[in-house]
Amino acid sequence: MAEVDPKLLEGVQLLEGLKPTDLAKLEEYCRYKKFATGEQIFDRQSKTTDVFFVVRGSVRIVNYSLSGREITLDDVTQGGHFGELAAIDGEPRSASVMALADSVIVSMPQKVFVAALERYPVISMAVMRQLAKIVRRSTDRIMDLSTLGANNRVHAELLRQATSSGSEKNTAVIKPIPVHSDLASRVSTTRETVARVLNDLARQGVLERRKDHLVIHDVVRLQNMVDQVQGEKPAARVSLAASQRFTS
Repeated sequence: MAEVDPKLLEGVQLLEGLKPTDLAKLEEYCRYKKFATGEQIFDRQSKTTDVFFVVRGSVRIVNYSLSGREITLDDVTQGGHFGELAAIDGEPRSASVMALADSVIVSMPQKVFVAALERYPVISMAVMRQLAKIVRRSTDRIMDLSTLGANNRVHAELLRQATSSGSEKNTAVIKPIPVHSDLASRVSTTRETVARVLNDLARQGVLERRKDHLVIHDVVRLQNMVDQVQGEKPAARVSLAASQRFTS
């Protein structure tokens, strides 16, 4: 790996709270490498312990079932990081990571990362918030897999993407348009099931496929579909608060 250009770490969210002089000290220990689209960065059970920062491009964190089905855990885009679990506990990697696009990845050795956690509380807090986010997301996925059928898991994933994409009143735009195989990988189902669910929602007027994006025309209705199956709210009770959640 090559030495790091000081400017490469300026956009890393985890390091945003550091002073330029402190950031420069960490840069001395870091290296970067370029990865082509589809190239593996590390494999599950790898014993590497570096922490990685995405300074260009994006990566996907995945696992594979015994049958070889890909299960997407998360996508990390420019400015994000990954690999902190192995750096913290010294255990093998819990998932595989591959480049979604041509990417530049900066690596930080485990010892340097741990020392930074001890020295800079702003980094420690950022890591704890990220780990809390992972736990919450994992809990949601476990609940979905335990309580929802395949169709409903697709509804729930579309709702998550609609919510995170921002919305105007009761409408949301998901861009770029979700690929069937990606959705299937996220909710542990097949591309055929995803295609069927999307077609059903389109016929009901809940969503509309356009050239490069997906429009959710009725976010509250999609929310009710998920809530009804999870037993959180009766379908007929669409509260004003739920509607306002999707109002800009």
